Amino acid sequence: MDPLKLPVKYNGMVDPQQRPRHSGIPTFFRAPHTEDLAEVDIGVIGVPYDGGVTHRSGARHGPRAVREQSALMRRLHGTTDFAPFDACRVRDLGDCWLEFPFDLAGALSEIETFYHMIVEAGVMPLSVGGDHSISWPILRAVGKSRPVGMIHIDAHCDTGDDYLGSRFHHGAPFRRAVEDGVLDPKRTIQIGIRGGKTVADHWSFSETSGMRVLGMDEFQDKGWAYAAAEARRIIGDGPVYLSYDIDSLDPAEAPGTGTPEAGGIRAIEALRLLRALDGLSFVGGDLVEVAPSWDNGTITSFNGASILFEILCLLARARSAGASRG
Repeated sequence: MDPLKLPVKYNGMVDPQQRPRHSGIPTFFRAPHTEDLAEVDIGVIGVPYDGGVTHRSGARHGPRAVREQSALMRRLHGTTDFAPFDACRVRDLGDCWLEFPFDLAGALSEIETFYHMIVEAGVMPLSVGGDHSISWPILRAVGKSRPVGMIHIDAHCDTGDDYLGSRFHHGAPFRRAVEDGVLDPKRTIQIGIRGGKTVADHWSFSETSGMRVLGMDEFQDKGWAYAAAEARRIIGDGPVYLSYDIDSLDPAEAPGTGTPEAGGIRAIEALRLLRALDGLSFVGGDLVEVAPSWDNGTITSFNGASILFEILCLLARARSAGASRG
């Protein structure tokens, strides 16, 4: 089908990504939207669900806000000149919307079913939440054939257990994933952990299961390059998933989130940390916990979109190199 409007002078504008960034229907990175998985290498997917939040809700609106801000991202990486949209067929697959959002266990089961379909079609998923509970069903799909390692950047370990009658909230996804055998704790590193705890052993499962916990004090003392080197050491050559919680950033740069913690990672440190992970065998990733109703001037969703672009570049490098097919 021919487009309704064709360029007269600037022929490159047949590509929507070359048109003025304030125009068009918002998609992630202004990439084409499709529901045909046969034409996709990397699918960017919104998961507008925050039924697992324990306090401040609103992350269900995160995918829409990040989509809007992702229009500010360009086609080429500003430091590396890498062009992810040339290396891979990147498509916005729309949202994994929930038919039964009031049933936490049922909603997470819906998400898992959706992602099994994505992974079985050979599509690498890049997801935008939503709260962090969504990572568990995604990992159940991504790690179905073999357990994966994980680089987890967050203020919290999210390896808790029962809370207010549920084992499936946003503070427990990675404990559940280890118990399910889809996440290898000995190939998992958690970066930026900080803040208070409800009880002394709140995050003890992380360390007793074998995860490397690199807290914010250690990050601040030794720097982003050290954290990246530790991540590479822990992960090695095997398949790895990247989960990025926006509350890892300092609240000055990401106020729009449900569980902020003072003294976090700066945006520039986060971007450089992610760039230093290039070449690992990524099989998927997510960005979670952007809650626009708590934001200030869209700074959180903008920084979220910027981080999402960095993750996209990592996935596209891995996909184009064939590393994710191992």
